[in-house]
Amino acid sequence: MNLIAAVDKNWSIGYMGDLLYHIKEDMKFFKSKTDGKVVVMGRKTLESLPGGMPLSNRINIVLSSNKDFAAPGCIVCRSFPELFEKIKAYDSDDIFVIGGESLYNMLMPYCKYAYITEVDAAKEADKAINNISKNPSWRLVYQSEVKNDGKVNFVFKTYQNTMIRKM
Repeated sequence: MNLIAAVDKNWSIGYMGDLLYHIKEDMKFFKSKTDGKVVVMGRKTLESLPGGMPLSNRINIVLSSNKDFAAPGCIVCRSFPELFEKIKAYDSDDIFVIGGESLYNMLMPYCKYAYITEVDAAKEADKAINNISKNPSWRLVYQSEVKNDGKVNFVFKTYQNTMIRKM
């Protein structure tokens, strides 16, 4: 399993149900990494997607403890044991955790790679993830050159988890 996210200098990821930054190149990167793969998200992340609809050309798995929650076009899991059982059917390299905050932080120890777009800026935020760059279990294995979308500088980084927790 992998993790993919865009973070700011404080490892913040969102504010009031939206991403902090909408960087076209980051969106293309996200699509190229997850297209044809399995994406795992929480209910609020699904609801924040355009039209609250699942991402096309992906297997969408949503974790929600709400027994009444239904999501057409998605596989809904009610617990971590159920999620872990469901994802056994897929190649772990093809599974990407895409949010939100609590799901990122809870599943981070089970992820092999984290594909992080680090934005060289900070905004008001109400959602953040654990800073992998300061975690000794994670090591930086790739960093792109500095890029700019006309507003902010950013880099693509890949971190590898050296102490993956078994599911």
